[in-house]
Amino acid sequence: MLLLGLLPGGACADQQRDPGLESVVARAISQAKCFTDQYDSAVWYKLMEPRLRKLVKEQDQRLDILQQVYCETHRSGEARLPPGLVMALIQVESRFDRWAVSSAGAVGLMQVMPFWPEKLGMHRYELVHVAPNIRMGCAILRYYMGHERFDVRKALARYNGSPGQRNYPDIVISQWAHWGGADDLGFPKIKVTPLR
Repeated sequence: MLLLGLLPGGACADQQRDPGLESVVARAISQAKCFTDQYDSAVWYKLMEPRLRKLVKEQDQRLDILQQVYCETHRSGEARLPPGLVMALIQVESRFDRWAVSSAGAVGLMQVMPFWPEKLGMHRYELVHVAPNIRMGCAILRYYMGHERFDVRKALARYNGSPGQRNYPDIVISQWAHWGGADDLGFPKIKVTPLR
């Protein structure tokens, strides 16, 4: 699914089939424990919950999404992801609808391709569950961020299966401003290539 129909077609190209991704996603699934800092997580909830309330009516689901995004972006031993960027990606990909299915067959909040659960010994229905979907989606995004040396636009284009194109990354980055505020705590230098 795409934010307000702003992007024609949807995911294409590699559709999350890079050879190095399988081990990355498998490791993320096996390390399901959440590692948080109480102060940072309190700031995160207070900043983000009112923003998400407009899009997700169920309080339990809202809190689950916020917890999973915070935990997966702050995963111990892994490069951190800006949580606001992940929230923006989810908004563009699915508008926070865990039941979303794209024309390419991607499923859930972060629009993960359905071959991932089977490769990891899971069930496809788990893609509509908040925790496994966000865990897999963040593992994929983290992989692409590393592959692209933390260039956000290039990583987002790869995530969407549209390398070399600007439309999708530009839309996610424009939404990122809405979800910012907790992204500056201990993150590596993030590059955003200028528009040309």
